[in-house]
Amino acid sequence: MIRLDIFSDPVCPWCYLGKANLDRALEAAPEHPFRIEWHPFQLNPDMPAAGVDKRQYLADRFGGADKVDGVHQRLRDIARQNGVDLDPDVPKRIPNTLDAHRLIHWAGLEGRQTPLVSALFRAYWKEGRDIGNRAVLADIAAAAGMDRAVTLRLLESEADADDIRARDQDARKKGVSAVPTFLIAQQYVVSGAQPPEVWGKVIAELAEKRG
Repeated sequence: MIRLDIFSDPVCPWCYLGKANLDRALEAAPEHPFRIEWHPFQLNPDMPAAGVDKRQYLADRFGGADKVDGVHQRLRDIARQNGVDLDPDVPKRIPNTLDAHRLIHWAGLEGRQTPLVSALFRAYWKEGRDIGNRAVLADIAAAAGMDRAVTLRLLESEADADDIRARDQDARKKGVSAVPTFLIAQQYVVSGAQPPEVWGKVIAELAEKRG
């Protein structure tokens, strides 16, 4: 198997789109060589623990509600061109994602990482759930087969919080400046929400090299 490290944040729309595109490519090539590992990168590491109103935050950042509408429409159009149903107006808040990244880490220890990541993306982008809320995260974990009570107890502690922050900072020091970023075999970097066709070519090239 070839290691595919993915740096992403559940509240990043390009990460959602990038994962959807990668999923389609992997489904089309069930013999693909990838062993996927997910890594933390917070788009908004200084976000308040309670999160903020999404539209107001973006309006302040982009310069008004009209600018936000324009950005959201561009996202819709690009997602539609890629065969992905994405409505950026579904989420109402932008959470602090430190706890979500802790949950992704714990899911990895149980061999449930990619299904848990999928559940987080779905919860935020399709269902508009607050994935900064620890009870919501515990529910998502339980639906993915993790122990809800244990997960909630861990979330209410500081378990692995410093480790997640350190890994985030390490990724930035090594050159990860935007997400999604994909690192293939710890050598080759693919950035952004690449279409399934690109991943198909990557998989074919890797298969050829392996003989």
